[in-house]
Amino acid sequence: MSSTNVCTMYRLDTSEEAETQQQQEEQEMSPPCLNPEPQEILQTVKNVLEQCKSCRGCPEEPGSPGIHRASSGASLPDTEEPSFCLDTGDDGADPEALGSQLLFLDSPGFQAGFQGLYDLSPPTLSGVFGGFTDEEELVRRLAEARGVAKKAGLPMALARLCFLLGRLCVRQLKLSQARVYFEEALGVLGGRFGDLVLVAAVYTSLASVHLRQKNKEKCAQVVPKALALLLGTPGHVGRSEADSSLLTLALRRAISSRSPQAEARACFLLAKHHARLKQPEEAMPFLERLLLLLPEAAGTPGTSWPMDCYLLLASIYSQRCLPHLALSCIRVASLRAQGSPGSTLRSAALVLQNSPRLPLLPAQLAHYLRQALATLASGSGQALHGLVYASLAQLYSQHGWQGRAIAFMAQAVETDARLGGCTVVDRLVALAWLHVLHRQSPAALGILESLLEAAVATPDQEGLITNMMAIALKRTGRTRRAAESYYCALRVARRLSHPQNEAVVLANFGALCLQAGASGLAQHYLLEAVKLFSQLPSREGSPDFTRVLLRLGDLCTRRALARQAKCYYEWAFLVAVEMDHWESQLLAVQRLCHFYSAVVPNEARCVVYHEFQLSLARRVNDKVLEGQLLETISQLYLSLGTER
Repeated sequence: MSSTNVCTMYRLDTSEEAETQQQQEEQEMSPPCLNPEPQEILQTVKNVLEQCKSCRGCPEEPGSPGIHRASSGASLPDTEEPSFCLDTGDDGADPEALGSQLLFLDSPGFQAGFQGLYDLSPPTLSGVFGGFTDEEELVRRLAEARGVAKKAGLPMALARLCFLLGRLCVRQLKLSQARVYFEEALGVLGGRFGDLVLVAAVYTSLASVHLRQKNKEKCAQVVPKALALLLGTPGHVGRSEADSSLLTLALRRAISSRSPQAEARACFLLAKHHARLKQPEEAMPFLERLLLLLPEAAGTPGTSWPMDCYLLLASIYSQRCLPHLALSCIRVASLRAQGSPGSTLRSAALVLQNSPRLPLLPAQLAHYLRQALATLASGSGQALHGLVYASLAQLYSQHGWQGRAIAFMAQAVETDARLGGCTVVDRLVALAWLHVLHRQSPAALGILESLLEAAVATPDQEGLITNMMAIALKRTGRTRRAAESYYCALRVARRLSHPQNEAVVLANFGALCLQAGASGLAQHYLLEAVKLFSQLPSREGSPDFTRVLLRLGDLCTRRALARQAKCYYEWAFLVAVEMDHWESQLLAVQRLCHFYSAVVPNEARCVVYHEFQLSLARRVNDKVLEGQLLETISQLYLSLGTER
């Protein structure tokens, strides 16, 4: 979720900048587990590192879960379906040639592996029927298998094979032949309802064929049963056995019978049908109607399809550039029902897509990430725990709640260590940086020194650790040790040919020299850092580059070098504008406002930069800063003799 990863790039020391601290966190009566003591965390870190040393071989970090677009509208989580290969061999009449495949197909009830067969999606066809890429060949083999199943007396296998043959005939527009297969499947089933999904699929497919052939007599017999199964079967319904005409008829019957539950189900199936065909405009009215029916139709506890409906509608609103409506749907979805891990993470992704483009992550993400934790706690997604905890830590840190961020990152460390993840070292580095931000440098030093002693870090990570150690040492007043750590980090960056990290270390060295009173030496190192930053490709290292230029401008201001200071401030502003980094723009324009109001007074330029700062404050939605700037600008105009 972040544009800058603390675990891959060296951190710039910003201790001289004003760090916004939220005091509310300490004043809240929060549970002790949310504010662990530094000694407690350090002991946890040592235990984790012992586990890392004893188990060096570890699995890859779980990737971010596949957050399916809400337009998929699936009401069941995707599961890996067991596949099998249908091969009749050279002798298609020999029942032994089919072996376990026909026995698997003859299962009396529904199994997960059957859903791919019933849907007949192209990937499933090529995966299940290995090697049968030609449909004509596939139909021939299925017909041979049907004959074997009939001779062997395997009714459920025969019914499933007839259904598949019928579906393939529909694809080839052989409707009469398809009708024969579907009717045979119904006859073989003989009233069995062990596989309700198959029964519903056969009836709806046969009804669709009768509707397309305009066979009124047969429609009167089959369509009511198909509609009852279509609207009454819970959970997943096959993707293509019910076409839009049958679903539209189901909606009409539901409306005429004044059943809100049936009408809601029909609207939902129609919305799914159009979403699958990439027709969001056609799906939207059915979803909006469904929203009106939900208070009456979604009374059953534990149902997941209402949440899927809201997320699907949110996705459509997002595609139509209606972010406020999308966010409203996401919010209602989170209040409607306890979703699956996939749906909660999908909600978080939609929030990110539709929130205003601000420097900080949207605060409402915390609600959905906490929901994801609750669903993961009771589900099988234990491997995602660490990822969600780390995301929560980053979110709280960005909004200034470093204490809670530390608590979440500590939980991420423990979770990853328990599962044997390879990200433990990265999580520990991030935890140490949170302690630095929380002005707990001794705690950060304890974590970083433990990491170096355990010898579990890669050379690149060692550079990160030594640079961060130097920042913590500087903040505790140990200048000599900080300089030694910076030198070690600089050697690592040069050995690994990483110019951006090298530039950051040189800038940090300059800040250390400035703290020690060596302003000339500080300027030398800052200029070396600027040379390296200016050679980097576009959009690489822009926030740090801006800060280093501003630091040079501040140094020149202190040394009464106004022309040089102005050049550095304007350079920093141009870099921030070119990179479109709002926070850097705000920092640079604040320095320019101060420069033209206090260092080299120029009321006209001061007004220009204050107005630009006002536009930035409005874009980042900072109401406090906006009010202060409006007051300042009004005073400036009054001093110019211009009243508005």
